[in-house]
Amino acid sequence: MERSDRRLNIALGIGLAGLVLVPWYRIEAGFYGLSWLKNFPTGSAEAPGILQAFEFGRWNLALIALIFAVAIAARFLRVSALRSNLLIAAGGAGILFLVWQGLAIGYTGWSWTINETLFGPLADGQPSMGAGAGLTALALVLFFAFGLAERGVLRGDAFVVASITLLVFLVAIFVFYPVGSMFVGAFQSFDGSFDPSGFVRNIQDPSIWSLDCLVGGNRCGIAWRTFFLAVLTASGSTILGLCFALVATRTRFPFKKGLRLLTILPIITPPFVIGLALILLFGRAGVVTQQISHIFGVEPGRWLYGLTGIWIAQVLSFTPISFLVLIGVVEGVSPSMEEASQTLRADRWRTFWRISLPLMKPGLANAFLIGFIESMADFGNPLVLGGSHGVLSTEIFFAVVGSQNDPSRAAVLAIILLVFTLSAFLAQRLWLAGKSFATVTGKADSGAHIALPRSLSIGVHAIVIPWALFTLVVYGMILVGGFVRTWGLDNTLTFEHYQRAFSFAFENGAIAWTGVAWNSFWTTMEIALISAPLTAAVGLLTAYLIVRQRFFGRSVFEFALMMSFAIPGTVIGISYVMAYNLPPLEMTGTALILIACFVFRNMPVGVRGGVAAMSQLDKSLDEASLTLRATSFRTIRKVILPLLRPAIVAALVYSFVRAITSISAVIFLVSAQYNMATSYIVGLVENGEYGVAVAYSSMLIVVMIVIITGFQLLVGERRLRRENRVATAFVPAAVPQEKATP
Repeated sequence: MERSDRRLNIALGIGLAGLVLVPWYRIEAGFYGLSWLKNFPTGSAEAPGILQAFEFGRWNLALIALIFAVAIAARFLRVSALRSNLLIAAGGAGILFLVWQGLAIGYTGWSWTINETLFGPLADGQPSMGAGAGLTALALVLFFAFGLAERGVLRGDAFVVASITLLVFLVAIFVFYPVGSMFVGAFQSFDGSFDPSGFVRNIQDPSIWSLDCLVGGNRCGIAWRTFFLAVLTASGSTILGLCFALVATRTRFPFKKGLRLLTILPIITPPFVIGLALILLFGRAGVVTQQISHIFGVEPGRWLYGLTGIWIAQVLSFTPISFLVLIGVVEGVSPSMEEASQTLRADRWRTFWRISLPLMKPGLANAFLIGFIESMADFGNPLVLGGSHGVLSTEIFFAVVGSQNDPSRAAVLAIILLVFTLSAFLAQRLWLAGKSFATVTGKADSGAHIALPRSLSIGVHAIVIPWALFTLVVYGMILVGGFVRTWGLDNTLTFEHYQRAFSFAFENGAIAWTGVAWNSFWTTMEIALISAPLTAAVGLLTAYLIVRQRFFGRSVFEFALMMSFAIPGTVIGISYVMAYNLPPLEMTGTALILIACFVFRNMPVGVRGGVAAMSQLDKSLDEASLTLRATSFRTIRKVILPLLRPAIVAALVYSFVRAITSISAVIFLVSAQYNMATSYIVGLVENGEYGVAVAYSSMLIVVMIVIITGFQLLVGERRLRRENRVATAFVPAAVPQEKATP
């Protein structure tokens, strides 16, 4: 009873703060600047919700105050069915009404004609929701969750119920609402009215669906070009990744550690830098092109600019990721099954082809899916190398920011892109559904993997060694390109690119950041360091709910969260622009939209890492803590988190790196005040300032390595030490038999 009242008091305090203590609507100058305090609470733009309703005539907000009165009345009742029903009704009705009035009333009045017909015209509209509306929405969600908990849902665990409810609410706002807005935008005109003509015109456009290239014409439509490129990239990266994994696990290759180091580089490299390095090698002024032209007298060509160059850059970028996916799968094939095959007189080639390779199907499917989706979503390499051969991601960008200025076309192209990626995502799940590939059991398996067939071993070495050397050359160009004055014209070594980007001076006893890159650099670091812990926290909390809790709709809940991984960044970016450029939530041009994009775009990786790590922890640890009357929140904090340090580091590192290197979504969301590093580097490339772009990219790689190391040291390692079983028999669950120490 006391605990229920305490948490309900907290929810009421949050809601009352939203209604009384902060502005209800968005502050144009920014909430954290606190300039709104000058006119608070009497200013029409700065007034809290309660005064907006009763002083400034926004009577639609009066119902929110009435709903809070119901919740306050419920607080003074004893825990009972009546109280829980009142809380559920207040929370649910309040959320629905808040969403409805936010969508239905725009800047100038009703957004929908039907409302004007039913309720008459409005004298005035309303701005976008602000801090007050956000706090109120949070309180309403908590009312709903606490009411469910008091009804006994999920054993009455208020923390678990509130976590699930909040996650569903946030995913609905930051994943499904933007995607839905994008679908709606395809059927709207510039003034927001229903107009399907733009959708019909664009969906029938021959430049999207043409198959002329298959019948001797000039080129295929952009949708098919993107699809064929994605299939080729996914196939190439999967085959190369498998070759790397086989060399690393089934041969005596002497430089296996070097192969593993190569997998780190693309992860911490901005996505368009590979394309930039290829230009320095094979562009018209590239070192290889110039040498060939000088030796053979051949006119430098433009073969690199098009689908061929994009494919090479994408395979270089995504092969290490496929390797990371496949190496564990290759190692996981049971040696005893291969030995059994040879015992039955199958040779090494037949054993590999009929036993080992089929057991790798889940890894191959995952690697292909990742390569396909990453190719579809790739923006940087096609922008740098595409030339006139655009793909869906770049065409979406130019439809928004180019001379076309056609939001309907951008929405249609984004829908096509989303259909392709979701189809691949669902096809992979259906292909693997109902099939078992388990080879690792609780029984000991001390056999050794068989060596590769000689012909296959020669083949994979012939592929891996040249490709690894080529990769090293490409990354060498990234390093050298920042120290050359003008690549291909003046190869004099210089530091001027680094000086232009990162120079500083001392003025009046303070440091003046005079370099052109500092503004975007500090903004990128700030956004990344804020979003990384949030992404890790949301991902690991979601993993805990999926692994440790059983509730209705859990599979749908998990699939909905993971679906954001299958949505390309380009689609996320354009959908955020369409959703958050107008009321009820106007966030374009702010840091908040970038943080939200990173958190919910990168969350699935934290979820999968947390699920994998948490599945290894015996559930009895949780049960022991709960038996000793610890809450779920205390159990997570004292028992689960200390044992999840590897997963925490992985989630922090991945989300931090992706926040720095992301470009496909960010390019739509940056502003003059909040310009990210990748967007700034793309601008440098478009202006032909390759030296400064390479210097900036090299600096980002160094900074990421340093901060990743710092994350590792800050979180620490998980060390499990066996204690005397008798001595620890009565130790609280926070320190079980396997003790976590920093």
